[in-house]
Amino acid sequence: MIKPETPENESERLHALKTLQILDTTHEERFDRVTRMAKRIFGVSISLVSLIDQDRQWFKSKQGFEATEMPRDISFCGHAINQDGLFIVPNASKDERFFDNPLVTSAPNIRFYAGYPLKIRGGLNIGTLCLLDEAPREMDEEDQLLFKDLGAIIEQEIRSIQLATLDALTLISNRRGFLNLVDYGFKVCQRNKISMSFLLFDLNKFKAINDQYGHHEGDFVLVKFAQLMIETFRNSDVIGRLGGDEFVAMMTSSDEENTNTILARFEVAIEEANATMNKPYKIEYSVGLVHFQHNTEKTPEEMIQAADAAMYKNKKGI
Repeated sequence: MIKPETPENESERLHALKTLQILDTTHEERFDRVTRMAKRIFGVSISLVSLIDQDRQWFKSKQGFEATEMPRDISFCGHAINQDGLFIVPNASKDERFFDNPLVTSAPNIRFYAGYPLKIRGGLNIGTLCLLDEAPREMDEEDQLLFKDLGAIIEQEIRSIQLATLDALTLISNRRGFLNLVDYGFKVCQRNKISMSFLLFDLNKFKAINDQYGHHEGDFVLVKFAQLMIETFRNSDVIGRLGGDEFVAMMTSSDEENTNTILARFEVAIEEANATMNKPYKIEYSVGLVHFQHNTEKTPEEMIQAADAAMYKNKKGI
């Protein structure tokens, strides 16, 4: 068995998946309608909407299958998300990647597999619409076009979720998505009696970059800054773009030592980016940091405002 490779943009991909907030949610008719249709049209035994999490594949919609998740390292869909187009396995028992896979040698005894990578944007695939069957089979050109049409419907439904919670440019949480995730994180901190920290970042001289080099360069800076946040902060941390050139992060189980470690690591990442991106400007920022205990009476909005005040105090010292 050959395990699926990890995409180069795995951190960005996982963050985008997390911010959609659809993992471990109940089934929805808008997805089930498509998997029912796919199962019936193609006459397969199983059809799924599979989302590829860090170490598992989780099924948002499933027809003909009972499990809700399976390990990522044995998944066919883990291979499919590395493709730009359809990933089709006519007979898994004769494919060197899958012939000894437990999903092939035992239930559900997969022979045929077809996966349509579900894209948030080009190169960023969060899962698949997939078909599985116990009998080997081929997909002709007409079947492939029809399958792509069904996959596009699923992508459209995901995009409607994305518009509500993700910043369209940077693909990290927008204000609404960030506050939704923070509300959950805050409850976890209260229940487990752990501390939290809020960090608010503001880009310095950002208007000058837009005015002097154009908005496409300003967009580049915003995307790069978000990417470095994703790569630097922990998977358990929540990050977002509040709007304009303001970014925010919430760290749980945090104290002065580990927040300072993260900030130092982020500073190095920014310095390295400035040294290698060959631009006539540098990415610069100010940051405000505030710590809170689990029993704070402040709301998440008030904690963000406190971090904002700390950031402006820092900015005035530049």
